[in-house]
Amino acid sequence: MAAKLNLDKLDLQIIHEMMDNAEISYADLGKKLFVSGGTIHVRIKKLQEAGIVKGTKLNVDLKALGYDVIAFIGIYLEKSSLYDSVAKELQRIPEIVRLNYTTGNYSMFAEIVCKDINQLRFVLHDELQKIKGIERTETFISLEESFSRNVQVFSQ
Repeated sequence: MAAKLNLDKLDLQIIHEMMDNAEISYADLGKKLFVSGGTIHVRIKKLQEAGIVKGTKLNVDLKALGYDVIAFIGIYLEKSSLYDSVAKELQRIPEIVRLNYTTGNYSMFAEIVCKDINQLRFVLHDELQKIKGIERTETFISLEESFSRNVQVFSQ
């Protein structure tokens, strides 16, 4: 494992600002933080090489694109030792957008995004149930997402 990266106040400020607005230019971010755009570029590169910054993502309104169903699936495994093989199979299902190995009632917890109930039914019935190692599942349909946010990595 790589040595722990020493993050200073500037690194945390850069992360904080870019989590809020990843489109900001290095020059504009430098002005905001009172350093050069070159310094921002070097710091971002360092954070990428350390695996802290893993790229940028476009925040899309899925409902506007016709994805009307968001569901969460609690997955019970036959044996916890099957986690890696089941996770590999679940990764092949494009509708599953997030998967966590969990404690508590479920072995795994997945978030799934579908255009409609028919697509959800297909994923649950025709995709998930065919994966060896899954004992059973429980599905929770989201009625509304109240908020979604990043963790606060830097307090001003």
